Amino acid sequence: MMSIYNWVCVYLSLHLLLLVKLSVCDTYLNSNEVEEIPKYFINQTQRSDFFDWMVKIRRKLHENPELGFEEFETSKVIRDELDKLGVNYKYPVAVTGILGYIGTGKPPFVALRADMDALPIQELVEWEHKSKVAGKMHACGHDAHVAMLLGAARILQEHRTKIHGTIVLVFQPGEEGYGGAKKMIEDGALENVEAIFGLHVNSALPVGQISGRSGPLLAGSGFFEAVIRGKGGHAAIPHHTVDPILAASNVIVSLQHIISREADPLDSQVVTVGKFQGGEAFNVIPDSVTIGGTYRALLKKSLLRLKQRIEEVITSQAAVQRCSATVDFSEGAKLYPPTTNDDNLHTFFSSVATDMLGSRNVKEAPMLTGSEDFSFYQEVVPGYFFFVGMKNETLGKTGSEHNPLFVVNEDVLPYGAALHASLAVRYLLQNEAESPTQERKKHDEL
Repeated sequence: MMSIYNWVCVYLSLHLLLLVKLSVCDTYLNSNEVEEIPKYFINQTQRSDFFDWMVKIRRKLHENPELGFEEFETSKVIRDELDKLGVNYKYPVAVTGILGYIGTGKPPFVALRADMDALPIQELVEWEHKSKVAGKMHACGHDAHVAMLLGAARILQEHRTKIHGTIVLVFQPGEEGYGGAKKMIEDGALENVEAIFGLHVNSALPVGQISGRSGPLLAGSGFFEAVIRGKGGHAAIPHHTVDPILAASNVIVSLQHIISREADPLDSQVVTVGKFQGGEAFNVIPDSVTIGGTYRALLKKSLLRLKQRIEEVITSQAAVQRCSATVDFSEGAKLYPPTTNDDNLHTFFSSVATDMLGSRNVKEAPMLTGSEDFSFYQEVVPGYFFFVGMKNETLGKTGSEHNPLFVVNEDVLPYGAALHASLAVRYLLQNEAESPTQERKKHDEL
């Protein structure tokens, strides 16, 4: 059995070790050795106690998924953790959203964003922490995004007295088709903010690697629905009818001609009709047909032109077949802009990520025609969106995003948390001298 003297020595040694670690980070936050900050943060987030804490949060959220603007319990979990960390926050924002604040309350301001909502998908993965809500699942990793931003909040709060400016934590509802980012902006999420960073897990990228790119990354997108009206009647006497099914079929083929014959092949665009409803009997020509779909482009001017041409093609082709047509673009979340990364932030991001992971683990992301409402933030302030790899061959085959077999490799959590924290701290240090000398209005919450 250890003597009291030995116990005291052990306690003092552990306490001294903690002080040394904190002192090391404080030195980085106050010196020119900023390249060491990412390495320090990744070491901290990979500690077993830190990692287990993030895993616990992520699994709790995974068991209780909530759809867009219904994330009341998700929001409560986040607020409980922020309370434990002593982080000031504003709630509610955009119904269920939260804005947390760490730092001085003075400029410069930088924001970190995590989306919170799940998808209307029935989980088919059998494991201990499977979704407890029928027909709902975190099939896109937003539970992991929240856990990583909370991880960043924890490490930033531990060193809050050394932060040169203010970090805004944006916990956003309704990313999956609801345009929650736009509503967060309307409720003041970007007040005073000079730049914003966001991330997404990537099931095709190995764990320990990250990717991003300058300029267009993800496509902008919109929804359309059209009702094509004709004159119904008996299938045996089609000459007494005006067939809307035939008209709709011609419309769908003509919509693809926009891409194949009007769009620049080097300017990626997509038009997809995923909805076709018309008729209920084999021998009856219906009065009307409803079609609907999405359109996507990597450039905003191309996206707007697609919208214009879709309406023109539908109405014109319907008229050729003696039908009338009305087109509605308000279905779903309306128009998402393309996700376009700021050139200067790309250079900055590459530097931070390389300092953390080494250049061989920092990849250039390909342009994708998926969409992200992070793009709304980028229309207001410079923003940067990137991917964090979580692929692990030893786990076997897992589903990709938006798939009932989707599985998050939780080894990704330390990387996302450390990158969030490193980007924020380094940005504030780099931009402190460049911020306006006149103090901006403080947030009331600080």
